Amino acid sequence: MEKGKDRPEPAEGRQFSESGGKDSRVAYSLENINRCKCSQCPVQADSQCAQDKLKSSEQKIKSMPAGEVPPPEDVPGIYCSTGKATCQDLDPGRQCICGTCDVWKEYNLKEGDPNNHFCHHGRAP
Repeated sequence: MEKGKDRPEPAEGRQFSESGGKDSRVAYSLENINRCKCSQCPVQADSQCAQDKLKSSEQKIKSMPAGEVPPPEDVPGIYCSTGKATCQDLDPGRQCICGTCDVWKEYNLKEGDPNNHFCHHGRAP
């Protein structure tokens, strides 16, 4: 971090790619994190890593100043914005539920490629 900065700039509405750039079409925002269904997805249901990150990220969000969000690598979801999951114990062979997600519907991700399993394939184009 730059000298004089205690924390990263607020991330509300920022967009990230897999490499942390700002070129994803899906906003990485608190609103989208809260609407994201990844935490309920069978693909990561048995992932200890994802479950641990879910608990940790929920605590971080509660303790952060308004308008800030945790770094994408700490949130087990919103993969359509941030890219592939960092957890290695997901099961991409399981049925994903992207099509039931309000974020997926709002950004019309059905039309993209990939259009599901963003945790495995990477962020939405």
